Amino acid sequence: MKKIGILGSGVVAQALGNGFLKFGYQVMLSSRNQSKLADWKEKGGANAFTGTFYDAGKFGDIVVLALKGSIAVEAVEDAGVQHLMRKTVIDTTNPIMDAPPENGVLRFFTNHDESLMERLQTQFPEVHFVKAFNCVGSAFMVEPPFKEKPSMFICGNNDGAKKDVGEILVKFGWEVEDMGKAAAARGIEPLCMLWCIPGMLHGEWKHAFKLMKS
Repeated sequence: MKKIGILGSGVVAQALGNGFLKFGYQVMLSSRNQSKLADWKEKGGANAFTGTFYDAGKFGDIVVLALKGSIAVEAVEDAGVQHLMRKTVIDTTNPIMDAPPENGVLRFFTNHDESLMERLQTQFPEVHFVKAFNCVGSAFMVEPPFKEKPSMFICGNNDGAKKDVGEILVKFGWEVEDMGKAAAARGIEPLCMLWCIPGMLHGEWKHAFKLMKS
């Protein structure tokens, strides 16, 4: 079973970390303040570890970016690019600005012709980024409790990395929809905006997307 290094310590990082632990992976969550992860480590048992971003980048056979999009580049640098070369890196981030939403619509610091994942892929070309988990809340990332199996949209330039992520998604209870190369993140990242609108406007957060096919 591959080891998972997670760059981040918040609700997304912990939700995914718990999911990986449930399915038998060894998992390291990372933070600049590791003391706040003491409870998570204790509850996680023998397969739960904590460390710095550098530690997690070195530890993981697969690495997960699970933090604010505005610090994604910095986190990859802190993890040590030499540790991430040719590894599958699951990119859960969204390019959300700190500015308040407009009529429930989040503001992005990217535009329609460039995604955050493309920026990461361009800056770190030897890393195999795969976009996933960015268009649903942390409560539903693992074994989502819907009547029908929801769709998780992924993209990335490396087919082997997408295969790695697809296998994880199937274990976690998702239907995998591969949208192609990294440029498809221009369409996948804004799904975060769409997912958040019912919550921002009406307090409704219990939903996910499904691609219907004839």
